Amino acid sequence: MTDCVLARYGHADLLAIRQILLDVHADAYAAEMDDSFHQTEKFAWFVDHWGARPSFDCVIAFDRGRPAGFAYGATAGLGRETWRGHLSPVPTPGTTFALSELMVRPRWRKTGLAQHLHDTLLGPRPEQLTTLLVDTTHPRVQALYERWGYRKIGERQPFPDSPLYAVMLRGLPST
Repeated sequence: MTDCVLARYGHADLLAIRQILLDVHADAYAAEMDDSFHQTEKFAWFVDHWGARPSFDCVIAFDRGRPAGFAYGATAGLGRETWRGHLSPVPTPGTTFALSELMVRPRWRKTGLAQHLHDTLLGPRPEQLTTLLVDTTHPRVQALYERWGYRKIGERQPFPDSPLYAVMLRGLPST
């Protein structure tokens, strides 16, 4: 594990951290920038969309002042939880945190930083469930989340130009 310093930010901090998030994204997805879904302009829209939510929560890791990675999300909007259509009976509304992004720059990958960001972001959250989406073409990422207690409950493609994602959920009792 690196000696990164983690800092928490909220909705009111978005303007101060927006460029940091965009810069980390550009580095993390440098090899995939020819894919329109991963281009900076689209990611900027997602940052603004999630950051506009009052429940927006973000943790950024800094290594000697340089951003190494981040994790962010917000309480899932009622009726917009990604597990909808995959669970019956449905969980109590308002009890789901949507982990939108967990991103680590290449230099800091495989150091334990991703899990440290994840655990720090979710540690104080009041929601009972956490949901996230994983590109189905990245089975190792899905396996990582499974080791962290998530389980795949279905698949969805939220946008016409997005990849097909595994819908993953953590917090429900095992069946």
